[in-house]
Amino acid sequence: MRKRARQAITMAMAGTTLVAGAATAADASVIPQAPSSAPLTRTAPVASPDTARPTPTDLVTLGAAFNATLRTAYDEMKKAASLPSGVSTATSFWDAETASGKPMRYRTVASPYWPLGTKVRITYKGKSAIGVVEDFGPAEWAVAQHDIPAIVDLSEKMMADLTGVASNTVHVRFQVLKWGKGGVYRHSGTGYDLAMGRR
Repeated sequence: MRKRARQAITMAMAGTTLVAGAATAADASVIPQAPSSAPLTRTAPVASPDTARPTPTDLVTLGAAFNATLRTAYDEMKKAASLPSGVSTATSFWDAETASGKPMRYRTVASPYWPLGTKVRITYKGKSAIGVVEDFGPAEWAVAQHDIPAIVDLSEKMMADLTGVASNTVHVRFQVLKWGKGGVYRHSGTGYDLAMGRR
């Protein structure tokens, strides 16, 4: 999300450069030229698309595009800032079936508090993976037994990829990238505030 916001800002800055370049080109087209020793001949003026002065309509259009790009960048940054992130305990699991009905796979993660379909980035010692909430868990007692609540359960394949051990319990950094639209297992309990970014 923050990457898209930075890209939008870069596009906006490019728009500023384009407007400035158009104005410079227009000014350059009317700078007097030094006299030449060659005999003068009358020729009909030829409009060059590269040096033609932009019309007010062109500049208004560029300005509107610039403002729209900045607005998009601001909205993306605001949205990214409002999504939960933090440090939690992560455990691992592998089940034949998931609450979403989708098959268990590498990117499957479970959470008791995040809606099914939620996309989340998990980072362990600088290495990251993107998971999607496709199951519910851990259970309340399992969440509460750790020094930092275990609000996320990684697939054993993801855990092995990040830590080198499939069945593991580690501290990870989580960042919700996009809320899912599916069901939620619980709306309260140990670690709920952490999961919602209310530290």
